[in-house]
Amino acid sequence: MKKRILISNDDGINSQGLLTLADKLKELGEVIVVAPDRDQSAAGHSLSLFRPLRIERFNGNKFAVDGTPTDCINLAVNGLLKDQKPDLVVSGINLSANMGDDITYSGTVSAAMESTLLKIPSIAVSLDARKDFLFGTATHYSKLIAEYVLENGLPEDTLLNVNVPNIPLEDVRGIKITRQGKRIYEEPIVEKIDPRGREYFWIGGNVLDYLKIENSDIVCVKEGYVSITPVKLDFTDYSYMHKLNEDLKDYA
Repeated sequence: MKKRILISNDDGINSQGLLTLADKLKELGEVIVVAPDRDQSAAGHSLSLFRPLRIERFNGNKFAVDGTPTDCINLAVNGLLKDQKPDLVVSGINLSANMGDDITYSGTVSAAMESTLLKIPSIAVSLDARKDFLFGTATHYSKLIAEYVLENGLPEDTLLNVNVPNIPLEDVRGIKITRQGKRIYEEPIVEKIDPRGREYFWIGGNVLDYLKIENSDIVCVKEGYVSITPVKLDFTDYSYMHKLNEDLKDYA
């Protein structure tokens, strides 16, 4: 049976990253696109519970949803595609990297988290750039990794977070399996006064630097490698469980 691949993102239905990814993955099977109708960057793993969701269908298997990336995946898997669930979900190609602490905010990664929770092998793909995007490099590796996952599957509750350097394909040094890195941000809140004299706040500090952690996603991408980080949805700190249990046993 022909493989079915669901594609989503957080940059919106008209993002060039989404469109080039969908076109490339058609080489592997049937592609269905279900994505937000507008930019939902940094939406995280949010689900709309207190309002209805509306869908606009375009030509072919392409749907825009007035909701978050998580909404798109949930609606696609449990509604639009309930007759035949996808064999794979790929979220991206995001128009900037999702490395280090980014994954806690990222709508791109959260879409892959939602489909992982729904027992579907999932990949999040991001390109380390904010302009002059070299999508050819990202689509090449997206297809390569998608082929691997379709053939081999993924462990339960694990997704792949892929970050691609924005360099020509021939300059990529290879693939590295990496750990999550750590970014350093400047002041996250910008305070300003609007033309009417009212104070307002803008959330989102600029990235200043990153910790030089060996084999981390950030370091490897900066060195010209494609980073693949296996992300486990079990957040339990097993190394701390024993100590906490010992410390608190007399509090009960």
